[in-house]
Amino acid sequence: MKQDLPPAVVATPPKQLRGDAGAIVLIATIVALYFAREILIPFAFALTLTFLLTPVVALLQRLHTGRIVSVLTTVLVSVVAAGGIGWIIASQLVDVASQLPLYRQNIHAKIEAFHLPSTGHLGQAAKSMQDIAREITAPGPASPSQGQIQKQAKTPPAPLSPVPVRIVPPPSNGWTEFRDLGTPVLAPLGRAGMVVIFTIFMLFKREDLRNRLLRLVGLGQLNLMTQALDDASRRVSRYLLMQFLVNATFGALFGFGLYLIGVPYAALWGVLAGILRIVPYVGTFVAATLPIALSLAVFDGWLRPLLVFLLVAGLELTVANFVEPWLYGAQVGISSLALLVSSIFWTVLWGPAGLILSTPLTVCVVVLGRYVPQLSFLHILLGDEPALAAEAQIYQRLLAMDQLEAHTIVVEFLKGRPLVELYDSVLIPTLSMAEQDRHKGAIDAAREEFFFLSIDEMIAEFSEYQLAGKSSEEDSAPAPDAAERPDARILCLPAHDRADEITAAMLAQILEQKGLAALSFPNAGPSPNEWIGWIEARRSDVVCISALPPYAFAPARAMCKQIRERFPKLKVVVCVWGFSGDMDKAKARFERTQPDRLSTSLAEAVEHVQELVRPKAAAPMVA
Repeated sequence: MKQDLPPAVVATPPKQLRGDAGAIVLIATIVALYFAREILIPFAFALTLTFLLTPVVALLQRLHTGRIVSVLTTVLVSVVAAGGIGWIIASQLVDVASQLPLYRQNIHAKIEAFHLPSTGHLGQAAKSMQDIAREITAPGPASPSQGQIQKQAKTPPAPLSPVPVRIVPPPSNGWTEFRDLGTPVLAPLGRAGMVVIFTIFMLFKREDLRNRLLRLVGLGQLNLMTQALDDASRRVSRYLLMQFLVNATFGALFGFGLYLIGVPYAALWGVLAGILRIVPYVGTFVAATLPIALSLAVFDGWLRPLLVFLLVAGLELTVANFVEPWLYGAQVGISSLALLVSSIFWTVLWGPAGLILSTPLTVCVVVLGRYVPQLSFLHILLGDEPALAAEAQIYQRLLAMDQLEAHTIVVEFLKGRPLVELYDSVLIPTLSMAEQDRHKGAIDAAREEFFFLSIDEMIAEFSEYQLAGKSSEEDSAPAPDAAERPDARILCLPAHDRADEITAAMLAQILEQKGLAALSFPNAGPSPNEWIGWIEARRSDVVCISALPPYAFAPARAMCKQIRERFPKLKVVVCVWGFSGDMDKAKARFERTQPDRLSTSLAEAVEHVQELVRPKAAAPMVA
């Protein structure tokens, strides 16, 4: 019976099995992260603190202090500092709360300012709505129904004086009161204790934990995992250091601004702002709420509360949009959208703790995606590197017949770069991608024609482009006149098709900008024999044969053979664009008709042409 079943029923394709297994592993990992959060959250906090404190421990060890003393000293100082700061902040907040009754009159005036007016059209409308609501909700007189009368007749009269019922709680002992008061405090203290214990253990055994992780992955992956661990630790450590510096600067500027405005306890609000900014997206809002509320209570008018709001808004917009992307961009390696999505994901999974830990955890996930091939999709989705290279973006947009966006990508790439780099790094690879699809028959005639016309327009537009990166001496030097130009002409011939014609035009354009007399011939023009007939008039010319893979060597060899047979002493440069194979084997493909030079890029072709025409350029100077 099994042999009669179709192949799709008998066996599942291996790729589908691998995809299903990956999805199952991913779902199982998310479920485990959720249900084991009581242990994993303290462990994640401890791991983050380990990244932060490891440089301090290493510094103490370099001062010839033992591992035990270094770890205990670092952790003890950190705990004491955190506890001291927390105690000072709590006492300051108690003082602020105790002084709020002094500003009762201002608070009452601000509240009254938000009430609806009692006069005017708005006040009359509000009063009418209140009257209507009062009439609707007021109970009116209702006549009892027949059933209610019969029910009242059967019901015995209630006693005149009901007996009150009072629930007396059992007497509580000291242990019960201590439990009720200490439970809200002991739970966070217990989690904090777990974090401290985990941190001490990791600092003591960090080399052992690293070696066990490497052994778990496998000895065959030592190089890969070593790079992943070094990259993750470097990124997380630098991110935490930069975050500390940014938050401290933000808090200092915020506190100083509040001091200039005149808000009481300005230093307290600055410290709170620096601490609460650890929480992404929410911390700044919470830190700004308290000083704004206090300014509303302390000051009579609205100017100073408005100044406080503008201060925090200006600082946050500047830091979030300019400072943090500049500092974190190279350290974190995560796109802005990925940071937002990961923050929501970890918040849903672990609550407020996940929001705080979202960025370090996402950094570790992105690093795993970078070095583990099975998790590469995480690096593609979350990383800040472009998902598509510039040549792929241009090719995709031209396939979609969107010339405007393709031109924008080209112009953006060209900023501060020489034109030859644009051609070598972007447009020639774009043409190569199109040639591969064209030879496979994967591109229709209309898109092919649109693609080549768009590339032609771009090259024509850049005909007057001045090379970027030239020195001031080159800029100030006058262009060579006709007497100083070499006598040789450089004839750029396409080997076979339209792509070869476009690359020949690129080469001729670059050579013209270098002060050489270059001509490019169209592919739809005369045959190669007619081109060779034109060359006969100037034996000093240099011929550059332009050929673009994948089918480049056969037409280039045929044209080179025809030129060599008619002009054995003519200098020939064969340009096989983007070829990355063995150059000796590539030259061997030309057999007896060897070219003078074999180039693989525009920059190399220009250099080879300049080498061939240099003796002719120097001859008049010698005479």
